[in-house]
Amino acid sequence: MPKISVDQICQRLAEIAPLRLAESWDNVGLLVGDRKLGVSRVMTCLTITPAVVQEAVDEDVDLLIAHHPLPFKPLSRLTSDTIAGSMLLRLVEARVAVYSAHTAFDSAASGINQLWADQLGVAKTQALIPPEPSTQDAVDNLGSGRFGKCEQPIALDELAVSAANVVGATHVRRVGPADQQIRQVAFACGSGGSFLAAAKRKGCDALVTGEATFHTCLEAEALQVGLVLLGHYWSERFAMEWLAQQLSESLAELTIWPSRLESDPIQIVAC
Repeated sequence: MPKISVDQICQRLAEIAPLRLAESWDNVGLLVGDRKLGVSRVMTCLTITPAVVQEAVDEDVDLLIAHHPLPFKPLSRLTSDTIAGSMLLRLVEARVAVYSAHTAFDSAASGINQLWADQLGVAKTQALIPPEPSTQDAVDNLGSGRFGKCEQPIALDELAVSAANVVGATHVRRVGPADQQIRQVAFACGSGGSFLAAAKRKGCDALVTGEATFHTCLEAEALQVGLVLLGHYWSERFAMEWLAQQLSESLAELTIWPSRLESDPIQIVAC
């Protein structure tokens, strides 16, 4: 019989990504399930989709750790009339618990944005948007986004390729001249276009993110801040693979893996 409960794993996850770091609008923590139930099989994923739900059910998963919360917004009813409702019902019926840290994991000391910086060799990183100065998070240098200095100046095109290689992305887009020299770079995973102004204020030459709107791209061009756009999926999925590995090392008695069926829904068509 499993000796580790859902609640014990929740506590371990909260150590990796303290939930106090989540944005006020977010929905984080244990979202579905009984804290007292034992766990033997755990799966991580970026987003809960019908394919992920099917995999969780087929593989007898006890706990599904998703980056993007489900449910995200309050539900007035839980029925199979919606895709979200149908997925939640299947998970509940199969007794699969759901946990999400989302923006808390984005901002954690070993969170997604810090992983970006570490894997690209960016030194002396700081929070792009720091918390209130009086909080412990400010002392610990936590907050939203990250920025720091490159080991040596790097061309924007080279930064884009390096960022793609780090996460295994199949494509990457950029905004700005290919040879623009990048000395200080910011990171904001997912839909990080809203961090552009903060990156400019911190003196960053480029912002690495998942996606940004067309108008944000125009603004970046005008501000002469290069953008590296990996796509939402690629900018965050690698961290859920890292999380599965970290949990496997500290909870060796459990079977833990990143979803094998999850994929980027956006496909590139060669013209």
